[in-house]
Amino acid sequence: MSEERLRRVRDRVRPFPDFPVPGVLFRDISPLLKDPAAFKALIDLLEDHLRASFPKIDFIAGLDSRGFLIGPPLAQRLGIGFVLIRKKGKLPGPTESVSYALEYGKAELEIQSDAVEPGQKIVIIDDLLATGGTMCAACELMKRLKAEILECLVVIELKLLKGSEKLQSIPFYSLLQYE
Repeated sequence: MSEERLRRVRDRVRPFPDFPVPGVLFRDISPLLKDPAAFKALIDLLEDHLRASFPKIDFIAGLDSRGFLIGPPLAQRLGIGFVLIRKKGKLPGPTESVSYALEYGKAELEIQSDAVEPGQKIVIIDDLLATGGTMCAACELMKRLKAEILECLVVIELKLLKGSEKLQSIPFYSLLQYE
């Protein structure tokens, strides 16, 4: 991993105290998305990691909504497809859905029932892992479709919230970690 590329990505994540509620330190990737060189460095790093880790991946599955910003360019680089995991009520056709707890409430995720075939190899991606509720819900959806989850991949992990522990035996990788 290139330390310079990693520094370039880290330098473009800015903290916002007390957002969305008092006591939360929000990690904002907006500056990273605005900087083409930093965003390219991010995709390069994630691509390098996945190519070194997995000989075959069928799809990148991205979480609504920031996973949609990172997943498609990464999937394109790898020459594979991208699958949407959306908030409830946003996808047409038959879907699978799952409810889960958020840091500040409850939510529901869904995926189209035919998004992946049994046994297909999937990497689930999002921008950030906090308490792990959203990522665990995404994993549950993939398990229902009988996909093989190779890894859960995020740009930022908030270590203090121990979200990766909820993933149990599912491999997990974060590019940047914060306490």
